[in-house]
Amino acid sequence: MISIAIKPKVKKFIKSLPPKHQRQVKNCILKLQENPIPHDSKRLIGYNPYLRVDIGEYRIIYRFDAKKKLITVVLAGKRNDEAVYRKFKRTHKK
Repeated sequence: MISIAIKPKVKKFIKSLPPKHQRQVKNCILKLQENPIPHDSKRLIGYNPYLRVDIGEYRIIYRFDAKKKLITVVLAGKRNDEAVYRKFKRTHKK
């Protein structure tokens, strides 16, 4: 079975959401256990092991390690907010 690790900043972000959106984001993350690379996921250009998936108005950035069977959710934020990518690029070097 695939394990999921969620970074503390992502947990804090999820807790700040309204209850309905919390459920949507949590369900999306849990569905990654069943299918870690869903059809609507996309690889981040220049950051090969990282993928992104959209759920409603939110974007989730994660890494899937097939050998370890581990999904690490590294960032979450609003889709229309480019700050999500700026935060990601600041913390993850190529």
